[in-house]
Amino acid sequence: MVSYKRHVAKTISYRIISTAIGFLAMWFVTGSISVSAGFSIVELLWKPLQYFIHERIWYKWIKYGLDK
Repeated sequence: MVSYKRHVAKTISYRIISTAIGFLAMWFVTGSISVSAGFSIVELLWKPLQYFIHERIWYKWIKYGLDK
């Protein structure tokens, strides 16, 4: 059994890395730290929820690749 704590920890570590990459990419494209920061804040709030739901759906209902 995989605990919710594991899913939450994976979500947090994934978001830190992904948000940093998104910030740097937006900064590179726009040249604006404020635009990059705004993008990162929105992404930081929305994507953990999206990832957690996705992870739980795969864990609960999608059996692809699991050994029986």
